[in-house]
Amino acid sequence: MALSIIKAIILAIVEGLTEFLPISSTGHLIILNQFFSFDAQFTKLFDIFIQLGAILSVVVYFRKKLWPFKKNSTQAKSAWDIWKKAIVGVLPAIVLGLLLGNFIEDKLFNPWVVAGALLIGGVIILYIEKKKPGGVIGSVADLSYKTAFMIGLIQCLAMIPGTSRSASTIIGALLLGATRLVAVEFSFFLAIPTMVAASGYSLLKHGLNINFEQAMVLLVGFAVAFITALLAVKFLLNYIQKKDFKLFGYYRLVLGAVVLLWWIWFR
Repeated sequence: MALSIIKAIILAIVEGLTEFLPISSTGHLIILNQFFSFDAQFTKLFDIFIQLGAILSVVVYFRKKLWPFKKNSTQAKSAWDIWKKAIVGVLPAIVLGLLLGNFIEDKLFNPWVVAGALLIGGVIILYIEKKKPGGVIGSVADLSYKTAFMIGLIQCLAMIPGTSRSASTIIGALLLGATRLVAVEFSFFLAIPTMVAASGYSLLKHGLNINFEQAMVLLVGFAVAFITALLAVKFLLNYIQKKDFKLFGYYRLVLGAVVLLWWIWFR
């Protein structure tokens, strides 16, 4: 059990640190699972469960902005506005996920696809930062429902492992006129219904038939992912107020190249 707990901690740390950065948590987990993992069925369940820990960190961090039942009508209206835009944004992912989910999981979850998506995403991030230094949409309140839907549509690219849900939503928001900070904030808000829907669907599909040891592994992974994701959320919000996304673009290029070379060499 001790070895399983150590695996859970390592995987959960990676999930928590990468879920909201534009570098693909799924891609990182697929790569790590090439070296160590649990049995195939439990690995899928574990990866889903720790994502819920990560998403809880966003709810906790933004609890004041997201709580809609406030006495102050202006603050309550703002919170409801965020939730409605997040729901509108998640609709494309729900539809395409139901249509293409099985195909993507069976055919695309491999290091080749991850490496390619990391490289392409890195190039796109660097290109956007070079061509688009800023935006005109200065707050989430200024995002229209049409823009929220379009960001959600672009988010669907993240179904390709290695693309990154965070990267696709941030890139989409930037292209549609949002500032970096707004792009990051809406990426967080959109993550809540998106990941809850995806995780709920996966839990129903894969089941939750587990023993005591597996339950302990899931709880440890959930807690570690929550804590590390909370730190990552705080880091990204502070970082992006002073700097751009180029660092993440370069990181994706390096990681994508390493994965590609490693897979060619050792396959």
